[in-house]
Amino acid sequence: MDAVSFGKAGLTGWRAKVADTVAGPVARRTSATDDQVRAAIGALFLALSVLYVAKAGKELASNR
Repeated sequence: MDAVSFGKAGLTGWRAKVADTVAGPVARRTSATDDQVRAAIGALFLALSVLYVAKAGKELASNR
């Protein structure tokens, strides 16, 4: 699995719509391709999800 596929795995539902909307303009202003921008956005959403779950787990463990 390459980095682009990994990043795009985090794009579903409204997150995919956000990435599709942002990818074109960002790619035109940078040297990145549309797919690379979508992958970066997907990776960001995936990382935020992991942090959210980790924070919830930490709070659950501290309330015991």
